[in-house]
Amino acid sequence: MRKIKKVVIPVAGFGTRFLPATKSTPKEMLPIIDKPIIHYIVEEAVKAGIETVIFITGRHKRAIEDYFDYYPELENQLLKNRKEDLVEMIRGISNMAEFVYVRQKEQLGLGHAVLTAKHVVGDEPFVVMLGDELIINQDKPAIGQLIETYYKFGKSIVGTTSVPKEDVSKYGIVGGKEIMESIRLVTSMIEKPKVEEAPSSSAIIGRYVLTPSIFQELENTPIGKGGELQLTDAMVNLLRKEAIYSKDIEGIRHDTGNKLGYLKAILDFALLQSDIRDDLKEMLFEKCEKFKEMDEKHF
Repeated sequence: MRKIKKVVIPVAGFGTRFLPATKSTPKEMLPIIDKPIIHYIVEEAVKAGIETVIFITGRHKRAIEDYFDYYPELENQLLKNRKEDLVEMIRGISNMAEFVYVRQKEQLGLGHAVLTAKHVVGDEPFVVMLGDELIINQDKPAIGQLIETYYKFGKSIVGTTSVPKEDVSKYGIVGGKEIMESIRLVTSMIEKPKVEEAPSSSAIIGRYVLTPSIFQELENTPIGKGGELQLTDAMVNLLRKEAIYSKDIEGIRHDTGNKLGYLKAILDFALLQSDIRDDLKEMLFEKCEKFKEMDEKHF
């Protein structure tokens, strides 16, 4: 079985929910404390053994390329100021993996973004990670859980989590037969179904392991919902030819693509940092007490 070494990370979206900040800053570069969102995504991939990171970018995403590139001028200035530790840190970012950038000339959906990477991925199994979903698991990186499952079955794996029934229309939903704890043999998939059409409440989240067979299915799949080439639709076609499995991901998931999810992520990551954790807890407690007093006065 071939080792999984490549990840495709689509980052071409405009991030309109964070305008005007994302007019000049890619949403993936918004900071979670002292690192941009995309840093955590790449870090997760590298911890799981990924060696090549393939970004699917747009013309407005140059900041991501700059972030993972060398910056000799900054390094020289830091060395003059005897800040060797900072030089080592920023050089380490560039050395995390091999970085490849592929331009998506039109934004035609996740499936189209994945298909754009075909010539770089080749005939290898590979990983797809969405650039706005963070999953905290200090022991087992989320994508590593899927890669481990792939090595058991040798077939495509989708990362899943259970969502409230009323929220199924926001996700791709899978139906399946449980064959091991947290692992199902997928029998059906549907992109953003109505509540009454959903085969389950098991939602696909932003982590996939895909066999190279997906590229042929993407090429033959018509444009779907929202005028986009849906990855889920192509996987439905793939399901007719080979098995697909789902794996419930262990970890705390944050959707940083919306404002509240982004704020929750900042708080959770901040509470993991020993140098600010205690002060932050005290501040949050004081804020909660203040809001409670305000509510009691007004209501």
